[in-house]
Amino acid sequence: MNPEGPLRIGNFSGFYGDRSDALREMLTGGDLDVLTGDYLAELTMLILGRDRLKDPSAGYARTFLRQLEDCLGLAHARGVRIVANAGGLNPAGLADAVRRLAGQLGLPVRVAHVEGDDLTARHPAALAAHAYLGGFGIAECLRAGADIVVTGRVTDAALVTGPAAARFGWAPTDHDQLAGAVVAGHVLECGTQATGGNYAFFNDGERDLRRPGFPLAEIHADGSSVIGKHPGTGGFVDTGTVTAQLLYETAGARYAGPDVTARLDTVRLTQEGPDRVRVDGVRGEAPPPTLKVGVNRLGGFRNEVVFVLTGLDIEAKAALVRAQMEPVLGKVAEARWTLVRTDRPDAGTEEEASALLRLVVRDPEQEAVGRALSGAAVELALASYPGFHVLAPPGKGAPYGVFEAAYVPQDAVTHTAVLPDGRRVSVAPPADSRPLTAVPEPGLPTPLPPGPTRRAPLGLVAGARSGDKGGDANVGVWVRSEDAWRWLAHEVTVERFRELIPESRDLPVTRHVLPNLRALNFVVEGLLGAGVASQHRFDPQAKALGEWLRARHLDIPEVLL
Repeated sequence: MNPEGPLRIGNFSGFYGDRSDALREMLTGGDLDVLTGDYLAELTMLILGRDRLKDPSAGYARTFLRQLEDCLGLAHARGVRIVANAGGLNPAGLADAVRRLAGQLGLPVRVAHVEGDDLTARHPAALAAHAYLGGFGIAECLRAGADIVVTGRVTDAALVTGPAAARFGWAPTDHDQLAGAVVAGHVLECGTQATGGNYAFFNDGERDLRRPGFPLAEIHADGSSVIGKHPGTGGFVDTGTVTAQLLYETAGARYAGPDVTARLDTVRLTQEGPDRVRVDGVRGEAPPPTLKVGVNRLGGFRNEVVFVLTGLDIEAKAALVRAQMEPVLGKVAEARWTLVRTDRPDAGTEEEASALLRLVVRDPEQEAVGRALSGAAVELALASYPGFHVLAPPGKGAPYGVFEAAYVPQDAVTHTAVLPDGRRVSVAPPADSRPLTAVPEPGLPTPLPPGPTRRAPLGLVAGARSGDKGGDANVGVWVRSEDAWRWLAHEVTVERFRELIPESRDLPVTRHVLPNLRALNFVVEGLLGAGVASQHRFDPQAKALGEWLRARHLDIPEVLL
């Protein structure tokens, strides 16, 4: 790493399946010290667990190896170190595979890995159970000279806190510095979401978003950073794109991790220049005394069929097919019907004249959701509502997963760095900790004076980004002016949110206020059932929940429009 100046650290992967040529793009686009790759969503751990059932030597992201096959020589020549959690359920196996690849390419690459996250043996009913480790195992590997570090389940931000701690010599008690790196890591972790991807105001101005570049951060010894991207790449970086990513999959002002709890209510964002946003002022606190454990297990079997209802009498057609299916549905553990009114009167095409009636069934036994459901649905072909057809015949039923969060004491996990020479170094848990408590809601700004209003979509003045944490969903909402903040903070209460998002009316909803970001963050508990793999709702990861909220109409002051 460059011994002088800031640590330049970039990202080349935000999920398992991201742009495969991003590693080469980042290596050739400008100077970097470290590149990070994030591959492990909650759903990915379940996918890798099923891979490992078929092949005990599997369990890691194979696409990472293909990327290295193309770019390992380039990274070595440029002196760029690579840190990735692509090890998944088998970091040791991936480290061995990288060593073999380096040997085949004739490159003297030093490979290390981090392990200790695998707690599956303590959860016999789980397909995979892994603790979220921090960044100090990564730091040990880098201090020992590793060129490539692969990990299993670490927090996404640990891919940045580890290299920063190694570069600047931070101790576990350097909470403010670590918190600054956590915030930078959280901005980088989802790749192009920080450079205009999935951005609420994507349609503002003349911006080329066909192929956003991947983000990078210049991290300083005090934990502050500047978020940017390589010159000439697509997309853009401004305080809005950074705000959106800061709100993604978070909750309150305290953003807890294994190394530190970062105070999101202390983050300051400043547009320093084109595609450069300074992040500073971040305060940190001792981390919680426990580590989160992601427990993935098989929940049973799932099947679905979508009936197409066309033209007149949509409600009556839906009622008929529901009554006809009722005898077989009485034998399954769970059945959910959803009628989606995509039809319109006097439609110019048949598709525009049609509504969709979706049936989803779940049961511990595959047979209950398989052949019986398929037979009952297909047998209606000539005996149900006029115009009967389905989008596709139901299959035999597929297994679905359930995600649960558990917690263990920090010292109950053997966090281990396996260095390039094979030595194993135990990483001690933090010496101090602080139980996680909610931050009291801060004082709200002075309300906007009364004036004329217009019924209009919230999204004309507010951006949003939403996501999932297990079975919960979060929606971060932010505005770009002080006047808009004076209105939003008072207008979009929990009660108003429940009015705008009817699905949340019977669920616990918590509002968190972040004045520095002019943002509100809503957490809706249980909206996603047992998590993304359970496919509980139409949008199982709540990715578009924020855009639905922005499309809802309310009375907005004309001065803001």
